[in-house]
Amino acid sequence: MKTVLIPTDFSANAMHAIDYALDLYKCERTNFYFLHAFADEVYGPFKKNNGASFEEQKNTIKKNVDNTLDELIEKLKKREHNPKHKYMALSAFDSLVDAVNDFVNQINVDLVVMGTQGQTANKKITFGSHTVQVFKYVKCPVLAVPENFEYRQPKKILFPTDYMLPYKRRELKLLNTLAAEFKSEVHCLYISDFEDLSLRQIDNKRFLGESLPNAFLYFERAPVKNKAEAIMEYISKNGIDLLVMVNSRHSFLEDMLYRSTVDEIGLHLKLPFLVMQNLPR
Repeated sequence: MKTVLIPTDFSANAMHAIDYALDLYKCERTNFYFLHAFADEVYGPFKKNNGASFEEQKNTIKKNVDNTLDELIEKLKKREHNPKHKYMALSAFDSLVDAVNDFVNQINVDLVVMGTQGQTANKKITFGSHTVQVFKYVKCPVLAVPENFEYRQPKKILFPTDYMLPYKRRELKLLNTLAAEFKSEVHCLYISDFEDLSLRQIDNKRFLGESLPNAFLYFERAPVKNKAEAIMEYISKNGIDLLVMVNSRHSFLEDMLYRSTVDEIGLHLKLPFLVMQNLPR
């Protein structure tokens, strides 16, 4: 039984991410939790509360959120009757990242799925601020789905790696399960001018292979240049369906996430992006 958490702000992008998740786990027994964190909605308009107390304001917003979540679930049940799926609503008077992390621990979440943009989408950037914050700080694999990406099975998965990280078994198990379900190729892309690996890299590469027994593994190398360009070029040439990267201290992904926007270094993704966490907390 898989447990999938889907944060939603009830935008079109969030609905698209829900649709993608339901298709991705169509054949698996899955508990889907739909989460709306509403602290920003309480604090934002509080100065214009028409005399209502803080608690009244909070309770009113929570009631509206709970009703909207219930309506969402009823809509999905009517539209997507799947006996393998169970739907549950979660609301939290908290920031999005804190709410997601709390529920990741409470209900033992396997994967967080969300849109790349929210209600205030800026079409000039690939990832909205909430998505980047979740990438950076949530202690669970996060899958971000672009609004214009039409679902297709992830038959070809790109996994850029420098083989320097001691990967986590649980997160590789998630990738292995996806590969088994869809009989996927996993392309491990090493961006370097040198073919030789250190003993540490050899060990991690071996562990990666042992942890993905159900994937059709390809170990590829690309010469050093702009890493984002190398990734985008490989995606284009090989018809990749899903990009997977690991977030860790001093990684290429961390370097991207700590800039003002991911787009500054040219990672203009139009396909789903799975971020696996390897961060000490």
